[in-house]
Amino acid sequence: MELPAPTAAAVSALAPTGTLRAAINLSNFLLVTGTDAHGGPEGVSPDMARGLAERLGVDVQLLTFDSPGGLADAVTTGVWDIGNIGAEPARAEHIAFTAAYAEIEATYLVRGDSPVTSFADVDQPGMRIAVKARAAYCLWLERNLRHAELVQVPSLDESFAAFVDQELDALAGLRPRLNADARELAGARILDGRFTAVQQAMGTPRDRDPAGIEYLRAYVEHAKASGMVARLIAEHGADGLTVAPPAS
Repeated sequence: MELPAPTAAAVSALAPTGTLRAAINLSNFLLVTGTDAHGGPEGVSPDMARGLAERLGVDVQLLTFDSPGGLADAVTTGVWDIGNIGAEPARAEHIAFTAAYAEIEATYLVRGDSPVTSFADVDQPGMRIAVKARAAYCLWLERNLRHAELVQVPSLDESFAAFVDQELDALAGLRPRLNADARELAGARILDGRFTAVQQAMGTPRDRDPAGIEYLRAYVEHAKASGMVARLIAEHGADGLTVAPPAS
């Protein structure tokens, strides 16, 4: 199904200044895989923003953030029009989200001699889990863990260092990054399956005209159904990123 042209109300809601100001999270290495000749971000996430701007008939300005938490916080300042970020209930108070356009499995890394073999084994009294603070999977763990303790640190590198140096019981993260971490720690293994899948979506401030989020949701569904998301994943070599299912 072809994506209809945006209404004037949708364009005004998504690009009120005449330029689409798109917030990009630099910390997700699957969605931002490099930089262009001018130092701007390249990858699936920036290209999703560029594709939307083309549909709206406006220029695009990519605003970069070092973390998803910083991107989410900035929504109340009015500096961005769309944000490419994991859709999480904790962020939905001020951000209206689309359905996901891509997913990334989140799981645990443990030492080779660890008795842990399942996700249930991790969520036990006395267990300590290293995790990057305010990552989408960290927010999920905050809501769903019942017994284990989260040791939250500012970055992915620091979460791996905390796991090793503090001899924690598990390291939570996205499977592609954990694959790399496992190569740095002899005998380490990654649990099968996933405790959640981070839902990479697009969002816009909730105080905008609803025509904006309605068109944004239609754009994301079209990008998945048309093969655009799959093409971008392949073009940028984002191994570990998968196309999300259609919105229910």
